[in-house]
Amino acid sequence: MRAFSYERVSAPAQAASRAAEVPGAKFIAGGTNLLDLMKLEIETPVHLIDVSGTGLDSISDTREGGLRIGALVSNTDLAANERVRREYGVLTRALMAGASGQLRNKATTAGNLLQRTRCPYFYDTAMPCNKRAPGTGCAALGQGAFSRQLGIIGTSDACIATHPSDMAVALRVLDAEVETVTPAGASRTIPLDEFYRLPGDTPEIETALMPGEFITAVKLPPPVGGRQAYYKVRDRASYAFALVSVALVRQSDGSGRVALGGVAPQPWRRAQADAALPDGANAVMSRLLDGASPTEENAFKIQLAERTLAGMLAEG
Repeated sequence: MRAFSYERVSAPAQAASRAAEVPGAKFIAGGTNLLDLMKLEIETPVHLIDVSGTGLDSISDTREGGLRIGALVSNTDLAANERVRREYGVLTRALMAGASGQLRNKATTAGNLLQRTRCPYFYDTAMPCNKRAPGTGCAALGQGAFSRQLGIIGTSDACIATHPSDMAVALRVLDAEVETVTPAGASRTIPLDEFYRLPGDTPEIETALMPGEFITAVKLPPPVGGRQAYYKVRDRASYAFALVSVALVRQSDGSGRVALGGVAPQPWRRAQADAALPDGANAVMSRLLDGASPTEENAFKIQLAERTLAGMLAEG
């Protein structure tokens, strides 16, 4: 781990301002992803800004009947919140499917959204990776590369890494928004469907955040009701990232919403696929994964996603 300086801040605007003033600065709260990346020298911040004292650790009702989740609310507290469990059950289920109890106790809402890919080539500094070192190439697309865990849609010739968050998939199906403060002190709201960027030619740019911009909260709209479920298919029963995950909200008339994890650089959802839900899993996936370009190793994810959704729909 390389040397770095450190400071604590007490207000969101102060955090954003300081990050803009110090090139190479990073925010730290729980540190469950950042510290690992620093140890491997994948992330090499020259300055850490501790935001744990900014008071963003509460969950509150909104005037519209929704919910505002502070950026520093732990994954454990969010999953256990009475209203989240009762009215946004898909979110609780997704959170409980992620990581371990110890990590959920430390991981924060904003940190979960901003965690970086678990692509093995991103983590191996001896291998080329456009996301880690722009312009070096994508080892995952090389001959004989291991791509079983990686993306099948929304990818590019520069990167086929997936986003690892379970929580973000549930938030996407719930139409969440991300609230931020800019270095100039202005507030901004970004719909989650606009928050993550597809890799294109610049896979190192992962979100719509501007330099120094600081997440303050995630906002949920009023509850949509219906049956809510989250299924995660992985190589082992716990502490593993999704090969495919499905977040489902289904109403009594068969309509609803579907989002996928483990298949793309962002939580994957399409309005035309939601509209096909009454017609069954095959109709949904033909629209949701239209244009997929899997590798030979991960082509199975198309059928796996369809079968996972079909099993969820068969449960009623």
